[in-house]
Amino acid sequence: RPEPGRSVDSFSTMFSWANKEGKKKDPELFQTVSDGLKRLYKTKLLPLEDAYRFHDFHSPALEDADFDNKPMVLLVGQYSTGKTTFIRHLMEQDFPGMRIGPEPTTDSFIAVMYGDQEGLIPGNALVVDPKKPFRKLNAFGNAFLNRFVCAQMPNPVLDSISIIDTPGILSGEKQRISRGYDFAAVLEWFAERVDRIILLFDAHKLDISDEFSEVIRALKNHEDKMRVVLNKADQIGTQQLMRVYGALMWSLGKIVNTPEVIRVYIGSFWAQPLLVPDNRKLFEAEEQDLFRDIQGLPRNAALRKLNDLIKRARLAKVHAYIISALKKEMPNMFGKENKKKELIANLAEIYSKIEKEHQISPGDFPKITKMQEVLAGQDFSKFQVMKPKLMEAVEDMLANDIAKLMTLVRQEEASMPTHSVHGGAFEGTMNGPFGHGYGEGAGEGIDELEWIVARDKPTYDEIFYTLSPVNGKVSGAMAKREMVKSKLPNTVLGKIWKLADVDKDGFLDDEEFALANHLIKVKLEGHELPADLPDHLVPPSKRAQ
Repeated sequence: RPEPGRSVDSFSTMFSWANKEGKKKDPELFQTVSDGLKRLYKTKLLPLEDAYRFHDFHSPALEDADFDNKPMVLLVGQYSTGKTTFIRHLMEQDFPGMRIGPEPTTDSFIAVMYGDQEGLIPGNALVVDPKKPFRKLNAFGNAFLNRFVCAQMPNPVLDSISIIDTPGILSGEKQRISRGYDFAAVLEWFAERVDRIILLFDAHKLDISDEFSEVIRALKNHEDKMRVVLNKADQIGTQQLMRVYGALMWSLGKIVNTPEVIRVYIGSFWAQPLLVPDNRKLFEAEEQDLFRDIQGLPRNAALRKLNDLIKRARLAKVHAYIISALKKEMPNMFGKENKKKELIANLAEIYSKIEKEHQISPGDFPKITKMQEVLAGQDFSKFQVMKPKLMEAVEDMLANDIAKLMTLVRQEEASMPTHSVHGGAFEGTMNGPFGHGYGEGAGEGIDELEWIVARDKPTYDEIFYTLSPVNGKVSGAMAKREMVKSKLPNTVLGKIWKLADVDKDGFLDDEEFALANHLIKVKLEGHELPADLPDHLVPPSKRAQ
């Protein structure tokens, strides 16, 4: 085994571990987060996984490509909720293999990724490519691989993220019979490896089929990655939309077992005119929020991979305790089969015992029914007893090495603050008059030659002169008496004062007083105040000549 601190791949410098036994090792030193995650996994976590057959029960071993790949976004939803159209909307370009229609058109998993040449790579070729993070999908067999393709194309959006389009979830028996592979298990495999899971719902036909509920439950433990999009919301009026939103939240509350409410984005995610334009501003704000969320993925990718490795290590530890406990209970000679059946039936008791003995949270244990199913096909005599050294290596990784990597994550994030998704629909609303909130609130009058505050200045002047100005200015105390009538909190009024007192003399002249009232109006209309006073709001007499 390579010495910690050296590259896993450099086999030229192999050392015997014999002379290192018993010595306390310092936390490892890493060049990059990705390099650190790879080495920790291979040297500390993988040996524990191998010893206790973790890969037979949970998920296949991780490979280098899992740590190196770009952030991935997984789209899940019933058929005709607009998943493929959503991808096309983000990229503003058709992708190879794309089919759109009201019937279930996308019958394959399509990984939309960056490539210099446009084209499709079939599933069987994908799972042998070491540069792609899909090699372990081989386990799902030909029925799945024939329904899995990678659409490659040169698109700026795909420079930063990859998107996984999934088949529409069918209703009734069609789901279970026609697939030929374990659909929920494939989604679970992707869920472990992606950075964001977007569940799409159609505002027009909001029924969550049993199959969709089953799929959402299969994504348990990944609620932190989930976001919900209520698509096609422009097809109904405001009153109906409120009812649909309420019904969706109620339905999700029964399926997703989290104390927090999942973030739902409402909108119409395609490049067509809105059918009912009443909620245009709401849709614009929601789209911007969702775009910001997706754009932040490359920056947070290292942290997500670190978080996923910690989750995996915790599960691997619990799994090792379960397997070693089962091995300990097995007889040496006779009655093995009967004992195996008895242990599987009493798995809940074993869980409870491990929970108390090792102070493990119940939420860290794997699902009992799934565990019982897999155990039924296992040979218990081949299970291993507890090996403290393997467990200590994982404990050391969680206690020391992860903290070191955490520091490195922050350094990497700081060194690439501008690393975000660009191109496609992300560019359309960045700058210019169609940027979100352009020309509204404090931005009103940005393109006008006249000072926007001058429109209401006569009204503000009347109030100004009732405050008995001295030398054309009112004091802070006098201005405060008038400003508090807005009922805004002092923190807000304090910020307005700082913005309005342009010359910082502690007094307000008639223009500055008018500006303060304009900013109060902006705030009362529900807009945010700017951090600094925009140029178009600076009073004419205070502008640099």
